[in-house]
Amino acid sequence: MEQATRPVVSPRRTVTVEPAGEPRQYRDGVQNVTFVPLSIKRRHNRKLLTPPPGAPALKTQATLDASMIKMLGKAFYWQRLIDSGEVLHASDLARKLKLEPGWVAEVLRLTLLAPDIVEAVVEGKQPPHLHFHLLRGREDLLPRMWQAQRELLGLPFR
Repeated sequence: MEQATRPVVSPRRTVTVEPAGEPRQYRDGVQNVTFVPLSIKRRHNRKLLTPPPGAPALKTQATLDASMIKMLGKAFYWQRLIDSGEVLHASDLARKLKLEPGWVAEVLRLTLLAPDIVEAVVEGKQPPHLHFHLLRGREDLLPRMWQAQRELLGLPFR
């Protein structure tokens, strides 16, 4: 079977489908069946294909995660408003922006990320498992120590 990459393009997103691993072919009655083992995971508005356990990992190109980049920008802007004294604290900012205080606190936690993690996200070089919900502390709070963040997120040591 020829392994081809076929992009599916819509106005909002691009999904690239690639076979991972060896396909199996068999005959089912009068039909020829080809089975290619894939698992599909949703990542924001994109689908992420991961090979089955034991199969070689696919090389992926760096992709910019626009929602994470926007949230990082928002977090650092809000932090600057607090540092400059325009707003007193996160709950005051939430009241001024008419947002939930918990949401504002989650976004502001992004300012505690190690600079190299922020740089990787902005350059689109973050690993595929690094997503906004993980970084904002919904699943588990990220440690404040930068080295501990890198270890937890599986990033190279600096």
